[in-house]
Amino acid sequence: MSPILRVFKYLRHYPKEITLNIVFNLLSILFNLFSFVLIVPVIELFFGMSTPPETEPTFTFNQTGVTDWAMWHLYNIKEQMGQWPCLFIFAGGYLACSLLYNLTRYLGLYYLSPIRNGVLQRMRNDIYHKITILPISFFSHKHKGDLISRLSGDLADIEWSIVSTLQSLVKDPLNVVVFSLALIFISPRLFLLFLLILPPAVFLIARIGKSLKRNSTKGQEKLGEMMSAYKETLDNLEVVKAYDREAYRQETFEGINRNYSRRMMRVARRREAGSPLSEVMGTVGLGVILVLGGMAVVKGQLSASVFILFVILFARLIPPVQAIVKAYSSLQKGSASASRIFEILDADERIVEKPGATVMAGFNDKIEYQDVSFAYDNEENSQTDVLKHINLTIRKGMKVAIVGPSGAGKTTMVDLLPRFYDPTGGSIEIDGIPIKDLNINSLRRNIGVVSQNCILFNDTVANNIAFGMQEVTEEKIREAARMANADEFIAGLPQNYDTPVGDHGSALSGGQRQRISIARAILRNPPIMILDEATSALDAKSQQLVQEALDKLMEGRTTIVIAHRLSTIENADLIIVLDHGEIVEKGSHSELMALGGTYKKLVEMQKFN
Repeated sequence: MSPILRVFKYLRHYPKEITLNIVFNLLSILFNLFSFVLIVPVIELFFGMSTPPETEPTFTFNQTGVTDWAMWHLYNIKEQMGQWPCLFIFAGGYLACSLLYNLTRYLGLYYLSPIRNGVLQRMRNDIYHKITILPISFFSHKHKGDLISRLSGDLADIEWSIVSTLQSLVKDPLNVVVFSLALIFISPRLFLLFLLILPPAVFLIARIGKSLKRNSTKGQEKLGEMMSAYKETLDNLEVVKAYDREAYRQETFEGINRNYSRRMMRVARRREAGSPLSEVMGTVGLGVILVLGGMAVVKGQLSASVFILFVILFARLIPPVQAIVKAYSSLQKGSASASRIFEILDADERIVEKPGATVMAGFNDKIEYQDVSFAYDNEENSQTDVLKHINLTIRKGMKVAIVGPSGAGKTTMVDLLPRFYDPTGGSIEIDGIPIKDLNINSLRRNIGVVSQNCILFNDTVANNIAFGMQEVTEEKIREAARMANADEFIAGLPQNYDTPVGDHGSALSGGQRQRISIARAILRNPPIMILDEATSALDAKSQQLVQEALDKLMEGRTTIVIAHRLSTIENADLIIVLDHGEIVEKGSHSELMALGGTYKKLVEMQKFN
């Protein structure tokens, strides 16, 4: 299914509004048409261009029959009422048609508004939901700037290129159909001559549309590159300045921006070519009609007033045709953006919950890694092994530390437990139940995570601590902060617990951010805790405060610690040494030191440093 049709599938949620929009658009077209039809009797009767039949004609549904029948009755009305009252009646009829035309046109737009906004609202909701359920591996191969571009620029492009054409796609085709039927009714021969020049125009417009879609796709890709350049520079501004690379980054950005501007210039030129082309074709058709129709009037085959009406209606046919051509161009441009949006919506949900999954009520016995292996998919569709045949049992209440050199697979190993990723081999069980058989939300509610890169939201301190929890009392938030050694510094903030922390917690120091993150975990009170190098980026004083908070956090919980500073895990019940994705050593601190292997070398290196 084409991306445009997939966008239009969202219209199924608005049957009432679509029906009313079509009805009022059709009424507005009919009132508009009737206002022009009133011109014929005015010209015929009041300017003496023709005389009515002497006797009342029989009504027949064709141009001559309808005209004669109407002329005879209107002439009698004129004779009975007089010329001026009759003129006022016609003027009043024209004014009424005009008022009704504008009223129904407004009502058509009135019922279009909830459709336009509703489609975009549903698309935004679907995209956001999809982002939250996609596995983390999906984002490891995507530039965040490109994703932001899709969620902002591409969605805005869909709004202006596809959704905004809904009125044109409903009203203008109806306009063309109704006015075309009226023209066929007036003179089939003249209308047929106009149709002969349509195929070349349609062919040229289709060629322009294909080129427009191709260039729009490339243009949106360039916009994604530009957004990525923006984000990289903002995230790494200190590095750019420290290495005196402002000019280099400026040159790189200008190159991307130049390519994007060139591409969008091509898009604009091709989009704007459609409307003049349709107008030229319409003008050529009008010229042909003026010549041939004029000859028909001279030969007495067509009355002058009817010919004038034909020309007026034909001229009114050109704007909706132009609008359809413009809408077609907009749809082709929007199709490129829609394709990029649906690439996200169609992304493979690798972390899939089993139907009827078991709700995890708590943790009672043990966690088991059974021959677990994991490999990342790279962009060449090949796999890079990260973990190989991991076997590990963690009993309830144990404190297990995982150590090893960078790139050994430590973080990946713990990320498998809350199903941020799924193993590519083997399985993980909690209390004898494979985690793939557990309800994902209930699984994650039983696991707390405190990472090196603590994540805070641009909200208040209290809301960051209570993140994701409903109806939490202020006292519980304060108690969690006290246990995390955070209450003292929070009390010194301008608005205490109501102080905004800024984007990513930028208003706080690293140690303060980490303690708020620990307070969040304490408040959640999960039975299983994962600590991923939670003190590695802190200075000595902050580390001491955070370590004290972590010690309180680990009390009575099953804890898995990824340790950078090995001195902090000497009291662990079990230490796992990972190297190149494999467990090479495991045991207590004293056992591993006595073994004299990798662990001892790591400890001695840290002491030497």
